[in-house]
Amino acid sequence: MTTGKEKEFVEENAAIDEEIEEVVQDDTVPSPEDSVSEESDPTSEESPDENEDEEEDPILKRLNEAEEAAKTNQEKYLRTVADLENFRRRAARERDDLRDMAIGSVVEDLLPAMDNLRLGLQAADNHPEAKDVAYGFRMVADQLKKTLETYGLVEEEPTGKTFDPNLHDCMSHEPHEEVPEGDVIQTVRPGYRIKKRLLRAASVVVSSGAPTEGKDES
Repeated sequence: MTTGKEKEFVEENAAIDEEIEEVVQDDTVPSPEDSVSEESDPTSEESPDENEDEEEDPILKRLNEAEEAAKTNQEKYLRTVADLENFRRRAARERDDLRDMAIGSVVEDLLPAMDNLRLGLQAADNHPEAKDVAYGFRMVADQLKKTLETYGLVEEEPTGKTFDPNLHDCMSHEPHEEVPEGDVIQTVRPGYRIKKRLLRAASVVVSSGAPTEGKDES
């Protein structure tokens, strides 16, 4: 027969065993495979970087659209500036052309009077008594010529130069011992132009070269 003390000892041991089993069941450690699978599962929890990218996508899209719009506007601006500069140059060139045409028309009307004044001064050189009067008229002629030169008038006096059919009007050919063939011997009437526009060709006499023996005998 068991005594009362032995019975109490057995009961205490049984209670201790029950407590140990409960502690073991509650504190079970997960296996390494379970822990690795939980750490490596990408679907378990989204990373903060992915969330930030998803939030920044609309901002990046609007930024790209703004950059494209700025590039387009800059191209339009550059084209507009180029068109405006071309328009200014074309307008200035047309204005200068109209101005030269207007001046040329006035000078063309003055050419006969300038020719008569020049011929009158040449005739006055043969009369010493008209020297003082001729001097005054020569001053007026020079003043008129200088005034017209400020508007682009250029006088063509090609004596001694090579004959140019674009600028000169050949009146006749004459032999000359010193002037080479094709050069201008004498300017009968000077020519005039406004910049590149020819108002009147110069009337000239052109050398036909040295005289030949046959022409001399005849």
